[in-house]
Amino acid sequence: MTGENEHATVIVDAEALGARPLRYFDFVMAAFVTILLLSNVIGAGKRAVIDLPVVGLWPFGAGILFFPVSYVLGDVLTEVYGYARARRCIWAGFAAMLFMAFMSFVVVALPPAPGWTGQAAYESVFGQVPRIVFASMAAFWAGEFANSFVLARMKVWTQGRHLWTRTIGSTVVGQGIDSLIFYPLAFYGAPDWPVDAMLMVMVSQFVLKVSWEALLTPFTYAVVGWLKHHEGMDVYDRHTDFTPFRARLD
Repeated sequence: MTGENEHATVIVDAEALGARPLRYFDFVMAAFVTILLLSNVIGAGKRAVIDLPVVGLWPFGAGILFFPVSYVLGDVLTEVYGYARARRCIWAGFAAMLFMAFMSFVVVALPPAPGWTGQAAYESVFGQVPRIVFASMAAFWAGEFANSFVLARMKVWTQGRHLWTRTIGSTVVGQGIDSLIFYPLAFYGAPDWPVDAMLMVMVSQFVLKVSWEALLTPFTYAVVGWLKHHEGMDVYDRHTDFTPFRARLD
């Protein structure tokens, strides 16, 4: 068999994917979980500000630079490997976030050794407010599943054409649900978060995340095209069970 025939792309129904060998699925899954965790650990702990020419000083959470990449990879997973495998990755990411929150709580709570002066700094970086952790995990779970579902359904509706419409369309839905869940759960009623300020931040962050993913569309096209070519398949979720409450593939 020649290399060209080996990489020939064939249409595969998600139900028939079965035990077909997948060369790069594990790597994409690992990248998805890694970016998800790092954007919540490293990015969420810092508020940054940049001076934009028209807007002026613009404060933002540093995590916004990288968290949307998890949605890009979620799109790639669903587009290339189908909803069931994307669902498995979402549950893996959710479990990883849950363990990260538990580990952070335990490590921060451990009494520091005498003479160690880093406890305050450690708490400021890794200490997590339970309400915000709960809001973040609930928003991630609902937003990612909505994103994957919409993309999978739109792929069937569009017969696989116009990838950009479903990557951006699914992100609008997924990030919209993410924002609508996270900000009220995390900040509604907090004394330093008046409702108008909360809504302004929620809308601005939503717009920025969707815009960031739109800018990454050429990258998404390149990765999806490369993976489909080297996996030799194009998966459609025509008869998929879209329940989010399972992680098995059969």
